[in-house]
Amino acid sequence: MNTRFLDDLIVGDRFISGGLTLTEAEIIDFAFRYDPQSFHLDAVAAAESPYGGLIASGFQSLALCFRLFIQNGVLAGSSMGSPGIDELRWLAPVRPGDTLHSEVEVLEVRPSSSKPDRGIARLRYKALNQRGEAVLSFIVAHLLKRRPT
Repeated sequence: MNTRFLDDLIVGDRFISGGLTLTEAEIIDFAFRYDPQSFHLDAVAAAESPYGGLIASGFQSLALCFRLFIQNGVLAGSSMGSPGIDELRWLAPVRPGDTLHSEVEVLEVRPSSSKPDRGIARLRYKALNQRGEAVLSFIVAHLLKRRPT
């Protein structure tokens, strides 16, 4: 996919990524490293939890959703980072064997008033599972280069 600069984005533009299936081993490995709660680490303990079984860390789902969009290359030549994430919501558990994909929508495009070579694009991310159920959503304020003149 061709790089999009700030000037190329239009409110309402949508991007859909390919999918990725999470395995039990990946869920446990991530949890061991970054979110060691029993319902992410131990299938037996998770069965007794309110979730009734092993679930992925929300942080793993967030990172995966972001990765799937970034790998599309839409912002590969224009990204300058981000000042933050807003409105993060974990909507449903992600279980071993779930296949997630990202759907990203442009909410706002705002050129900088002080630095004419850049601006902010606010994008709403949603991760959906193989049944089309939204499992998380968040908004990223992307700092992007403007199209070179």
